[in-house]
Amino acid sequence: MPTPERTSREAIVATGRELLERDGLTGLTMQAIADRVGVKAPSLYKRVRNRDELIRLIAEATVVDLGEHLRAAAAAPTDAAARVAAVALAFRAFAHRFPAGYHLIFASASSATRPSHDAILASSAPILEVAEALAGPAHALDAARTLTAWANGFISMELADAFQLGGDVDEAFVFGIRALTGALQLRDDVQAVG
Repeated sequence: MPTPERTSREAIVATGRELLERDGLTGLTMQAIADRVGVKAPSLYKRVRNRDELIRLIAEATVVDLGEHLRAAAAAPTDAAARVAAVALAFRAFAHRFPAGYHLIFASASSATRPSHDAILASSAPILEVAEALAGPAHALDAARTLTAWANGFISMELADAFQLGGDVDEAFVFGIRALTGALQLRDDVQAVG
């Protein structure tokens, strides 16, 4: 069995993310992590204070990972609408790949388990950038919130298997992206009216 000194915080968090996806939040225990990384449970407390800190670290790692996926998606297209679509599709793909982690970062949680403000801000940068390119600097935050709220609502319903009326959910997601993109492309004449 490895000694606690050979077990890094990064390995504990990576193992925690795997367990979260496999067993859900209730299965994410210090004992389960210790068993997977090959130490006794009390040894984990040399790297992680308690379960709340473990959950916070996992949520933060998930937020950082999501931000990296969004940054990569936003970098490819040059057209603002195409960048928004790429980011929204990457957002959805991430949620399907890591549904428990996705739920963890968007679920209401105590301040002890929430990712840091800096991590959230950094991961939000790609959404803010594409929203600004689409809606302009004055409306970037509003557009980013609208895009995020719509995508999260859609994805949350999808992951909960709540779309029961038939039809193609992939097409519906793309339709939503197109509709929102068109609505958020504010032109100077429209801005002057509002």
